[in-house]
Amino acid sequence: MGDARDNDAYEEELLDYEEEEDKAPDSVNAKANGEAAKRGYVGIHSSGFRDFLLKPELLRAIVDSGFEHPSEVQHECIPQAILGMDVICQAKSGMGKTAVFVLSTLQQIEPVAGQVAALVLCHTRELAYQICHEFERFSVYLPDIKVAVFYGGVNIKIHKDLLKNECPHIVVGTPGRILALARDKDLSLKNVRHFILDECDKMLESLDMRRDVQEIFKMTPHDKQVMMFSATLSKEIRPVCKKFMQDPMEIYVDEAKLTLHGLVQHYIKLSEAEKNRKLNDLLDALDFNQVVIFVKSVNRAAELNKLLVDCNFPSICIHSGMSQEERLTRYKGFKEGHKRILVATDLVGRGIDIERVNIVINYDMPDSADTYLHRVGRAGRFGTKGLAITFVSSASDSDILNQVQARFEVDIKELPEQIDTSTYMPS
Repeated sequence: MGDARDNDAYEEELLDYEEEEDKAPDSVNAKANGEAAKRGYVGIHSSGFRDFLLKPELLRAIVDSGFEHPSEVQHECIPQAILGMDVICQAKSGMGKTAVFVLSTLQQIEPVAGQVAALVLCHTRELAYQICHEFERFSVYLPDIKVAVFYGGVNIKIHKDLLKNECPHIVVGTPGRILALARDKDLSLKNVRHFILDECDKMLESLDMRRDVQEIFKMTPHDKQVMMFSATLSKEIRPVCKKFMQDPMEIYVDEAKLTLHGLVQHYIKLSEAEKNRKLNDLLDALDFNQVVIFVKSVNRAAELNKLLVDCNFPSICIHSGMSQEERLTRYKGFKEGHKRILVATDLVGRGIDIERVNIVINYDMPDSADTYLHRVGRAGRFGTKGLAITFVSSASDSDILNQVQARFEVDIKELPEQIDTSTYMPS
């Protein structure tokens, strides 16, 4: 049953993707040399995935998933990545970065029994789970390739047994658990040919996690491909990324283009005490497929969710105070559309991909412009339409909103009395 439902979700994604093709020319990165601009978006993209000369098994899986045309990022990265070049790539949420490393890794891997050939690290369990799912989805016609995901919160003995009895060729995981398995010699990294960091800034900015990543890195062979991806890469963190690489191909989508085209953004000024009333009104008044509401703490997530459920809204919440099992079950339930409202902490703010979300509400203001980008990037993935509404209830909230506007060159206006549904709902 799950598969059928998943297919529907991918079909929806495909429709959105094709709509985007028509209006895409404005978003083409008009290169200084003008050459790409002359050919225009359609000229580049009508080529399709076939031109990458991928294995037929991969092409079949791509077609099954409903992807027809590579996104700009895929077009820039995949040809180099499949030749084994080191890649550092920053592009906004929803542009198909995951598929770049999934496809280029699957293209290059020749599975050898008992050897881990690719290692993908990311900073949260949900993201690890999702990346593993992408590998499974694109390797469906490559039955010899085994993929496994390892993160904390699961009994380590289960992971050790899996590595002993059914050693995967591709390992996805969080740094802490991967390091524990490697230190105990259960996970051998001496045959790793592809080392990938997703949302790399999050792992390299936190010094503890960076130390873990460096230690894991040292256990892998010198000669390997290194790829790093993120939606936000500050100038400070770029040199850190490059220390892991040899002459990488660098792809940066400029900040101004991170402004999430197709996303309508508004704010509402109100006091803390008015938030619940206002949220109730918005959920009643707005049309939405699914909505994600972000709050700043675990307690607030649980309280707000309880309030919404008491008001008969189909709400569910995910936060870091839950067991891993519970979080994944809920994430999957929301993704499959069993509930239409998700209350979450920033845990869900990065990299989590749910096709039907078209409204994001910042019930609490995010702590930085980056976090704002990642949160509102949950709406309108793959260039579909979306709406982001942010509650502003203090001077510090206003400061962050101003930082967002300055950094991403957007003008966020107050929410009007009446908002035209067609601006944020796919027709």
